[in-house]
Amino acid sequence: MEILFLLRHAKAVPVTGSLQDFDRPLNDQGRTQAIRRGNYFKEQKFDLDLVLSSTALRARETTQLFLDAAEYVTEVRYDQRIYEASRYQLTEVLAEIERDKINVLLVGHNPGLEELLQHVTGRLESMSTVTLAKIDLKAADWTDPAEMKGRLDWLVKPTQLP
Repeated sequence: MEILFLLRHAKAVPVTGSLQDFDRPLNDQGRTQAIRRGNYFKEQKFDLDLVLSSTALRARETTQLFLDAAEYVTEVRYDQRIYEASRYQLTEVLAEIERDKINVLLVGHNPGLEELLQHVTGRLESMSTVTLAKIDLKAADWTDPAEMKGRLDWLVKPTQLP
């Protein structure tokens, strides 16, 4: 059984006149959140075979801080399609995952992550910044987005950070 972890990027600085949304870095709180979330992941002793991340700056920073704190060395793929993606686009990205990848982390944005979570699990859940969800998938592999169904095992919100 595959496991899909969804992580919404950590808190970023607001958009300003000279700063495009894509280029927003994490703020101090966001950096702390990403590190704490990575520490949590490490404490739970989860495995990761692959990380898929948006190419937006705040997602890339979240991914790196998370992995550093979790002390993971795994394959990371930054994919432009994840930025501003709908659930349909996200399932297309997931459908390209190789069969030998069992535990996958997807780092992205709303509303796409919330839509994907609802599509896969049938549950409507809020994913504020740095929310982490674990979904146990029922499918035998990643290749059929229509068959990508699973059960929400748990969801950890930022207020639940240690």
